[in-house]
Amino acid sequence: MTGAIPAFCHRLRPMLAAIWLGAIWLGAASVLISAPALARGPEGIADVAEKVIDAVVNISTSQTIEAKGGGAEGRGAMPQLPPGSPFEEFFDDFFKNRRGGPGGKGGDLTPRKTNSLGSGFIVDASGIVVTNNHVIADADEISIIMNDGSKFKAELVGLDKKTDLAVLRFKPTKPLTAVKFGDSDKLRLGEWVVAIGNPFSLGGTVTAGIVSARNRDISSGPYDNYIQTDAAINRGNSGGPLFNLDGEVIGVNTLIISPSGGSIGIGFAVPSKTVAGVVDQLRQFGELRRGWLGVRIQQVTDEIAESLNIKPARGALIAGVEDKGPAKPAGIEPGDVVVNFDGKDIKEPKDLSRVVADTAVGKEVDVVIIRKGQEQTRKVTLGRLDDADKPVAASVKTQEPAEKPVTQKALGLDLATLSKDLRGRFKIKDSVKGVVITSVDDASDAADKNLGPGDVIVEVAQEAVGNVADVKKRVDQLKKDGKKSVLLLVSNADGELRFVALNVQ
Repeated sequence: MTGAIPAFCHRLRPMLAAIWLGAIWLGAASVLISAPALARGPEGIADVAEKVIDAVVNISTSQTIEAKGGGAEGRGAMPQLPPGSPFEEFFDDFFKNRRGGPGGKGGDLTPRKTNSLGSGFIVDASGIVVTNNHVIADADEISIIMNDGSKFKAELVGLDKKTDLAVLRFKPTKPLTAVKFGDSDKLRLGEWVVAIGNPFSLGGTVTAGIVSARNRDISSGPYDNYIQTDAAINRGNSGGPLFNLDGEVIGVNTLIISPSGGSIGIGFAVPSKTVAGVVDQLRQFGELRRGWLGVRIQQVTDEIAESLNIKPARGALIAGVEDKGPAKPAGIEPGDVVVNFDGKDIKEPKDLSRVVADTAVGKEVDVVIIRKGQEQTRKVTLGRLDDADKPVAASVKTQEPAEKPVTQKALGLDLATLSKDLRGRFKIKDSVKGVVITSVDDASDAADKNLGPGDVIVEVAQEAVGNVADVKKRVDQLKKDGKKSVLLLVSNADGELRFVALNVQ
């Protein structure tokens, strides 16, 4: 028996080897089969598209444009073509039509209509549609075109230029498919998303990709917080929805970056959390009612953080407080750094702008600030932001006798105590107090920080200064204390404040 076992195993070896090789072959086959499937994306995309495509609409608008004549100074002159050119007839017809009729004299000033197409989606079966503001901006007529081709006149419910969103309403003649908003805050990088819209006027088109990034700030508005995706988004997709694989809208496709006008895989969508709040207010009030704190804010740089004893650099630095704003009675002051607002951490100024705007007007909130290295909590009742541009009244200047300023150097700056002559020379408002900069050394840190003649130093290291001696005294003391930088509160001629940290070593 003892010799039978090895012999039996020996006879099993070819069988085991075959089984093992078969397992490898099957595994390779599995990889070969699954790789193309993975390249196409998850199987759920087709289910999502089938489920929601009837809720996605095309939006057609028309606008009347006043004609300016058809000459070269109006819409452009007829190009010079060689006799018998195959393009001669085409351009002749084109320019005749643009100039108002035969002869092309350019005398017909009859207004003409232009048309544009975009996308949108139904959020309420009663006929409520969400789209981008730029899709319907200045339109005389707006039409909703359903996936089955039926067309309806629409009216504008409300719009918000700052987030580029608009809400429309139309009267349906049959039951509609509506979609719901998902939670864009739960999106993960690499998560699959589906875009549906009307690219290049081709009608309902489905594309898929992943979430490439979140919280993108591309400086297109004060509340930038875009989702970036590589799903193909082109002209005509504007206003269309970006879905997750549960068929929920997690964004509104709004912008692309492209040198050619076509998709290069960099598209941006307004996140659903922002969209849902804007849509609710537009439906309820026909306008946006944003929260207002009444402060001017700026970035906390590493130098400013070192000056204020904040580690690590974070938050939004209060550069100014409106006299009639909600922050003033709450005791918030210039130099405070907001690190938490209504339970939400503030990492940078944009965070504060967005969360304040999204907070209900009249709500009392806790605002956590850092003042002189110590955390404090202030209670603030938010006001309402007035988005209207206010004209600035021109100030009347009178001629004053010239005074020769006494200047001294510090921090690469020529400084002088404010006088009537200096106020007149630099047009500095009477309300601005401090020490004026009369000249800046081009090789200094101050020049790199964009300080210039006419700027006024109001505070040094969070202490008010009234003359040049005050400035030098504070700077000398900071040098003795071994500080690397000094924090200045600087005002421009109109009284707008900002903080600047300068090297003192």
